[in-house]
Amino acid sequence: MSGRLLIVDSVSTNRIVLRVKLLAAKYEVEAVSDCTAAYASIQKRCPDMILINLTDSFSDGHAFCAHLRRQVATRNVPIISVGGQDTSAARFMALDAGADDVLPRPVCDTLLLARVRNLLRRGNRARELDLRSETLRMMGLDETRSPRIAPACVTLLSDHAQAAATVSGQLQAGLGQRVRVMDRDGALADDSRVATDVFVIDATRCQSDGDDLFRLLADLRTRDQTRHAAQLILLAQDDLRTAALVLDLGADDVILGPFEQDELCHRTRVLVAHKCQRDRLLDQVETGLAAAMTDPLTGLFNRRYALAHLRRIAEQARETGCDYALMVADIDHFKAVNDTYGHSTGDRVLTGVGACLRNSFRPDDLVARIGGEEFLIVMPRTSLADATTAAQRLRERIGAKYFDAGGDRSPLRVTISVGIAAGSGDGQSLRALDALFDRADLALYRAKAEGRNAVAVDLSAA
Repeated sequence: MSGRLLIVDSVSTNRIVLRVKLLAAKYEVEAVSDCTAAYASIQKRCPDMILINLTDSFSDGHAFCAHLRRQVATRNVPIISVGGQDTSAARFMALDAGADDVLPRPVCDTLLLARVRNLLRRGNRARELDLRSETLRMMGLDETRSPRIAPACVTLLSDHAQAAATVSGQLQAGLGQRVRVMDRDGALADDSRVATDVFVIDATRCQSDGDDLFRLLADLRTRDQTRHAAQLILLAQDDLRTAALVLDLGADDVILGPFEQDELCHRTRVLVAHKCQRDRLLDQVETGLAAAMTDPLTGLFNRRYALAHLRRIAEQARETGCDYALMVADIDHFKAVNDTYGHSTGDRVLTGVGACLRNSFRPDDLVARIGGEEFLIVMPRTSLADATTAAQRLRERIGAKYFDAGGDRSPLRVTISVGIAAGSGDGQSLRALDALFDRADLALYRAKAEGRNAVAVDLSAA
């Protein structure tokens, strides 16, 4: 399921060229000529990303971006400004209006696609957090303390003392807080136990092949102390290849070329905000909220959380106009497994199936154990056809997996059956959720009746 991208540009040549590039990368792409048409498209179906020419005179694109950032349904949709002057001041204007990045023309294809992938990952994480937090709030489990405003620590990594003094001075003045300065070796050897929230990495003088930089980013991502820290990379203006590679390696943001304090601090503050959001989600887990939401055997969400989260997904579908899919999956002949091998083996099968489910779906899909051997999967922004493909892939994966039978017994294999129903984003009443669940259950019963190890689709959707 590729991302859905919306292009907004009054120049038809720009729209066509950009659309062809993105279609070649297997994205679903719609192109419109002005903000009015963009609003209509968004109301019909919310995109996963917007690419807009903010230099157009057709309408106030800056106001358009600012409006999207104020709306619940679109506040986490990544926005790339395509075109405009390649100056720090021009980039800051677009960023301040709500854009996540600015790519001047002519657009480097490699950097464009790397940035699209990077921001789609960020958007998925933000949507996941929003959904989880809203579900916790509905369950009365959301934390009440206010999130911190400033990061605990911003660390500048630079091997050049003069450049480090300039950049750290800009950061400290713009952020209003102290900034640690270290060289790269010092960052990897740091044992101060001070957790960095954002690394600003000065790579403007890195070697042309960038190998040292790539190793540094990979090392930071593998260490417990630094793996959750955001990464902002400073590169030379013409180092487009390195920019694309570091984004695909997991860097959060890149600045190419000369920059001013406003742009540097704005990008850092955005990364701080994303890091704070991730920390809030981790805090909720670490403080024991997970115990009220998860099944202790499989680690998946439990029925209580799943039903509350399903309601939130349905509400979001109504807000965005996007359809969603609901699956009910059941392990075939599970009673026979318990009767033949014992309940400890049955528990190992449930744990293994749960792990397979967790690893088979996107981060913002809901995966839960809702009964003895019954599981619920809800996929936001997903068509019935895509859900059916995902269910068949899951069925084949579990059918090919071996499970520990205990003792000297040979490993055993199990199969699952899946029933699927489609949820509508066209204003469907939340009271219809029970009926949707029942339709998925009926589809599951049909899959069982047809011989098990099968996927069946709700007949009313056919």
